[in-house]
Parts: sequence; structure tokens; C-alpha cells
Amino acid sequence: MDMLLTMSNKELTRLEVMQRIQEKRLTQKEAAHMLGLSIRHVRRLYRAYRDQGAQGLVSQRRGKPSNNRLDPQVVQQTVDLIYKYYRDFGPTFAHEKLTEVHDLRISRESVRRIMIEEGIWKPKKARKLQVHQMRERRACFGELVQIDGSDHAWFEERGPKCTLIVFVDDAIGQLGELRFVPVETFFAYCEASRHYFERFGKPVAFYTDKHGIFQVNQPSPLGLGKGQTQFERAMQELDIQIMCANSPQAKGRIERANKTLQDRLVKELRLRGISSMQAANEYMPEFREDYNRRFAVVPRSNHDAHRPLLKKENLDLILSRQETRILSRNLTIQYRKVIYQIQTQRPTYALVKAKVTVCENAQGEIKILYRGRPLDYTVYQNQAKHAQIVSSKSLDHKLKTPNPPAKDHPWRRYGLRVSGKPISDIEQYGAD
Repeated sequence: MDMLLTMSNKELTRLEVMQRIQEKRLTQKEAAHMLGLSIRHVRRLYRAYRDQGAQGLVSQRRGKPSNNRLDPQVVQQTVDLIYKYYRDFGPTFAHEKLTEVHDLRISRESVRRIMIEEGIWKPKKARKLQVHQMRERRACFGELVQIDGSDHAWFEERGPKCTLIVFVDDAIGQLGELRFVPVETFFAYCEASRHYFERFGKPVAFYTDKHGIFQVNQPSPLGLGKGQTQFERAMQELDIQIMCANSPQAKGRIERANKTLQDRLVKELRLRGISSMQAANEYMPEFREDYNRRFAVVPRSNHDAHRPLLKKENLDLILSRQETRILSRNLTIQYRKVIYQIQTQRPTYALVKAKVTVCENAQGEIKILYRGRPLDYTVYQNQAKHAQIVSSKSLDHKLKTPNPPAKDHPWRRYGLRVSGKPISDIEQYGAD
């Protein structure tokens, strides 16, 4: 009785070679070269073919479970943990959490396969090819720092929507600063920049988008150019260049970092039960260190391009809102609808028509500088104007509505027009 034998293409090729060896049309050395095997292995295959026929060339493991297969209990444990904690995680991130938090020793590809089989995660579909000009990373750490604000529901439904200010070094992809703020403002970026300067020093340049904080987008109506924003002025005083990208793809380094943060950071905040900006900012150093350990790369040069802060660079003044005012004859200026009176021991004429700089910090504190030195001042308070007293009689007279003319008034007997309408129409419908 003939037995039906199932063989793979590789096994069929080996069968043909063994037959040729048996017919002495091929040597074992030539067969080894043809099959890409050692001579010893070819001898072993030929011996099995001679003793058992074609059955000897078929793998004995066919139909049996793999020795490397996962334990069904481990697979079920993985599925339960993913459903409970990491349902919306990607395979890579889920594998990290299963290994670090639950000490579950399973490969990343196994996690990917399990999530696909369970319908928890779907592979990314083929996307339309987009060609963008590649830009190499800068060579040195601190040579170029990309900054941006990411608006997102960072706390999901547990807290208010806010903005995450992100600093990413272009050379190594390291997160330099992460700070949650209600909205993107000049003072928010100043506070983030201050923390960055105190930790690393001053970078050579900042790479930003064309937000109104970084660039004046409307030309002056007087034809004086675009002018300068407060952030540009502050960075110029610190000798830091501001570069604005023309498209999101141009600053792809930070755009990719924002995408990763919107995936990983949201889930990390959820796992730790963080639902406020204060608690999130306290957690940011720990998250930043873990992120940099995983994703930062080695720069081409070991040189650190950061520069230390100079003694003359007062960050409290530089990172404040500054506007220029001219003192009046009585040494007063107006700023944000408030009048400030300068108090000085100098002769009055020495400061008349002098230019002063009004500095306002994030707390609303005001300093007035003249040639870099602060001036004493007092806030001028306008006296409240009392309302004019009106007697009750005169008030009744002012509020009294005049009586309409009587129906038999003389003007009603003539063919006059009121508001363009004949008298007859007015009597019928009334005047407007």
C-alpha cells in the first residue's frame, strides 16, 4: 500500500539531489555546494535516504508543536494584562510595561502577534509616500534646540486640556525641558527657557515655528518693517539666535517627539493617576530621564556648544516684558492704563522727555529703568468724580415723556406728510 507523503519544496530539492547521488551523476561534494550544506550533513541526508527512502528526508518535527512556543498560561496572562492596563498601547510600549512593571519575560514580536490575533492592535496601513528633503542632525549638543508647544488632552477626561512646552536637542534628540502650562504665552516660554539655561546653559540657536510669540507676522502700518517680539528681544540680549521654520516638516525632530509624547506620556500619566499640571510637572524630570535613556542618540561630536550665563545677564530683567516710554514734564508715564509718577532727587529737568524702560514680570511686578538703573515711583490715583446731584423735581421733568398732539390739532387738517406718509395713513396706522 502506497503511503501519501507531503514534502516541502526544499525537501523535494534534496530528494532530487539524493537521487542523482545514488545514480552516481553527482558527487557528495558537488551536492553540498549545490544545497549550501556541509559535506557531513549531505552524507547524513544520503544515509537517511538510502535507509528510509523519501521518508528519511521529511522533517520529524512536522505536525508537532514548536519547542519555542509560548506557554498557554503565559499567553493568557499577557492578554489579560493588556486588556486591563494597556488596551490602547502600541506593541513596543506594551512590551516595555509588561517587562518592567509585571516582570513578564516575553519577546516584543510575541506581544505584537498576540495583540494582532486578539484584535487589540492593527498594523499600520501603507501610507502614501511623501518625499521630504532630509536634513542631517547638528554635530554638537546645544548647537540647535527645537522648541514647540503641544496642545493635547494630556489628562484625558481627568483634568483640563493644557499645553506641553517641549525642548528637543537637534543633535541627540534629547528632551531638554518639559513643562505643562495652561496656554502658550511669552512668560510660559520664558519660564521654560530659564529652567533650561540653569540646567545646561545657553544654546547657540532656537528653532521654532512662526507663532506670534517668536515672530511678528504682520508688517508695521508705518512701513518700518515687522519689528521684534518680546521673546526675540530677550534671546537677542542673551546672544541666542531665533530661527523660524517654514513648514512643520522642517522641524520634524520635535514634531516626531510630540507624537511620541502624545502616545506614551498620556498613558504614563494615566497609570500614575496624575490629573493636574502641578503633579505632572513634578513627574516630568523622571519621565524626561527615562525618555532620553530610550531614544537619545550619540552626537557626531563630543563638544558641548552650550555657553554659561554671564554675571551681567540678569534673567529676571531679560525674561520680562519690556516697553519703552517717554517721561512727561511732570515725570509721569502711562502703562496699561495706569499712571506712574517718578520719584527722584535729581532736578526735574534732567529726566523730562527721557526714555525709560518699563519691565513687567510674570507676577505683574513693575520696574522702571533709566539707563539700566531702577527709578522709584508711585502709582498715580485719579480722584473719583462725584455724580451730579439732581433733585427729584428736575429728574421727573427730565424723564417726563412729551404728550402727543391732539387729534383735532391744526396740522392734522392740512395735507401735510409726516415721515413721508400722508395724514390719512398716519391716522389709520399711526406714525413711525
